[in-house]
Amino acid sequence: MKLKILVGTMTSTADYVAQAIQMDCADLVAEVEIELMDGLDIGVFSQENAKDALYLICTSTYGSGDVPDNARALYESLGTNPQFLGHVHYGVIALGDRTYMQTFCFGGQKFDERLQDLGAHRIGDVWRHDASSGTMPETEGTEWCRQWLTEAVQLLEAKSGTAATA
Repeated sequence: MKLKILVGTMTSTADYVAQAIQMDCADLVAEVEIELMDGLDIGVFSQENAKDALYLICTSTYGSGDVPDNARALYESLGTNPQFLGHVHYGVIALGDRTYMQTFCFGGQKFDERLQDLGAHRIGDVWRHDASSGTMPETEGTEWCRQWLTEAVQLLEAKSGTAATA
């Protein structure tokens, strides 16, 4: 199984989190691939791309609760070119700042809602990091991801094992 981390970022924090996960979680899956969302569209979730893949949306929140500029095309394509994504399994790391309580972690939340609307399957809860907490998102994100990834891989392997014997 491959982990595909799709990164939406303005200041590179989400990219740093993804890189930390790539280094620390490489022992849990066959491959960890990081892809900045620049220029991506809904095609990144095609049947072919999603084969034997688990997605992790790792995104910050920008402005008034928006997705980062580099993630806008992908996010918008999920609405303008909707396709059924029942074959997609994913998790979400949402980065935000609680001092902006009205829009805290909306970037990740928006991706989560749109993916679920298209039939994709989120595994586990959305993990939220608060920039005003004084903790390092790379450290906490990696800790969360190790646990999440272990559970996700077990779930998907059990699901495919059940499907293979049925």
